[in-house]
Amino acid sequence: MAKQFTLGKEERLKSRKAIDQLFSEGKTFSVFPYRVYYMAVDSTSRLKFATGVSSKNFKKAVDRNRIKRLTKEAWRLQKATLVEILKEQNRQLNVFLIYTAKELPVYKDTFEKTGRIIHKLCQVIASGK
Repeated sequence: MAKQFTLGKEERLKSRKAIDQLFSEGKTFSVFPYRVYYMAVDSTSRLKFATGVSSKNFKKAVDRNRIKRLTKEAWRLQKATLVEILKEQNRQLNVFLIYTAKELPVYKDTFEKTGRIIHKLCQVIASGK
């Protein structure tokens, strides 16, 4: 049985160098309440993902961690279509989501917005940009 609903170590974007390159050279779009940075890269993994929350908007680490946890869970459950498209086109992608709203999200909204982000990334990858 394939492990399709995981977010393993090899799928996490952790390298400071890769993250800096993503912010300086990557492309971006917004789906409120997220700002999405993405970039096609040469990597052994098909898809690498990370998320962040501003400490300016959320002073408590508990709140920031909850938002990141909700975002990672929604991403983990919906990324399969994006992974399939990347596999078909033999491409790799780094993605970083930044939560920009000032209020705590509800999981239902997070799931919906993450789905929209994945759909838009699928369109971008399919168009070859």
